[in-house]
Amino acid sequence: MPAEIEIKFSIDDVSILPGKLHLAGFRGITERTHELNTLYDQPGNPLRSRGALLRLRQYGSKWTLTYKDKTAESGRHKVRREIETAVENGQAMSDILAALGFAPTFIYEKFRSEWSDGTGHVVVDETPIGNFGEIEGPPEWIDATARALGISEQQYIKDSYAELFASWKKRTGSKAQHMTFAAVEDGSAV
Repeated sequence: MPAEIEIKFSIDDVSILPGKLHLAGFRGITERTHELNTLYDQPGNPLRSRGALLRLRQYGSKWTLTYKDKTAESGRHKVRREIETAVENGQAMSDILAALGFAPTFIYEKFRSEWSDGTGHVVVDETPIGNFGEIEGPPEWIDATARALGISEQQYIKDSYAELFASWKKRTGSKAQHMTFAAVEDGSAV
């Protein structure tokens, strides 16, 4: 079973992290790139109710379709089964999903840059609700990388962006329905 093992962490100052990553032996893989994600589900949200998601992502000019679901309890790291494939035409894939009875349920965007040391990846996500990093790779490597970047286990976040957005909405009282820059900036129900 292909698995995604990761943690998120909050970033106060995005400008500091690249220097720390460079000193820890990482090299930049992808420059800051816009990413737009659309989660799909069927009426009644059967995927969400079982902790699964179906996502169509546009990252720069690349499109990816991803299915994820929860695995057994994962301790301090987030562990999910992940099945992913490149998509040639994002609009056609969206149309196929609609024809199969799926509809968009949540849209979120960010600017992402990626770093790697050859074992795993660290990404920097600039989102409408704050800046976050993700460390993805083998569990021991995640912990060693976090320590090298000055991130304690108490700072680990296992929530998804949908969960982080729901918490942010509760704290701020925002009526935004999607985690897009436009919706969050004007506080609308867009």
